[in-house]
Amino acid sequence: MGTPGVLVVSLDFELFWGIRDFARLEERSKCLIRVRRVVPRVLDLFRRYGVHATWATVGMLFCSSRAELRRYLPDRLPAYADPSQSPYGDLARTGRDESEDPFHFAPSLIEAIRSVPNQEIGSHTFSHYYCLENGQDREAFRDDLAAALQVARARGVTLRSLVFPRNQVNPAYLDLCREAGIVAYRGTESSWLHLPRPFPRETRARRLARLLDCYANVSGDHLYPIPAEASQRPVNIPSSRLLRRYIPALKWLEGLRLRRILSSITKAASSGRVFHLWMHPEELAEYPQPNLDFLEGVLSHFARLRRRYGMESLNMAEYAERLHPARLTLARMAS
Repeated sequence: MGTPGVLVVSLDFELFWGIRDFARLEERSKCLIRVRRVVPRVLDLFRRYGVHATWATVGMLFCSSRAELRRYLPDRLPAYADPSQSPYGDLARTGRDESEDPFHFAPSLIEAIRSVPNQEIGSHTFSHYYCLENGQDREAFRDDLAAALQVARARGVTLRSLVFPRNQVNPAYLDLCREAGIVAYRGTESSWLHLPRPFPRETRARRLARLLDCYANVSGDHLYPIPAEASQRPVNIPSSRLLRRYIPALKWLEGLRLRRILSSITKAASSGRVFHLWMHPEELAEYPQPNLDFLEGVLSHFARLRRRYGMESLNMAEYAERLHPARLTLARMAS
């Protein structure tokens, strides 16, 4: 048998910080509360099926209170041309602590994730930083990432993987990620549907095409060969498929949505390639039971592929280590 295929799973863990610029808290509060019940259930599924996952976490969620959050603010704040994209104007409206404001603070959930084997806490930047929007710049991103590293370190977490918010991958910032000790990042699918772009260049046609792509093979399977070693760090682990939320109006298409994912994972397992599945806990909480049932269907299929083909589950940092074990070990020793 040749090289086994690999399933990589990553989650964008944001709570309200990820949607604050286009949604009202009053409208999303019930769903965000449900996230606190969904995360333990997702962790239980991961534990049961032996799934290793990276939880890319907005740095502000590490804070237990508004006072603590203010202590970790970056030296330079983003100067977006659209001020609504910056979360810093919202700080005065956050609650006192996690018990009063479960939408902006989540250290207890982060500890719950850390307690489950093979779960990696990664970075989703400190402030859900947009790396392609007009007005952002290198120095503000550097300071934002430094704040994320610092607040995580205070909780005993070393950040090694990064997911760019809204998938706005900026190649010009990868050297800053490398300097910060980031060994892996999630790239985008190699399709016009998914190429990184700022908000003003997003179109309804692209959004509709991405939705269709969840049910029919519009853009391909997005499977990736496993190189003997990575040519550079951080290692790009491109996404293969977003696990979208259940949509009641499209319930009759759920079988197609599931087959689309299972078919691609099977191809990855049988050909020794990588399939990178990603999701939002906040979307799973929209309709918890059908979403969790769907996720279990994917994970149980992975378990069958593991028995048949030896398919492995690796989180993002583990995958990067697999490609660069000696160099990463030396880097950790030097630090």
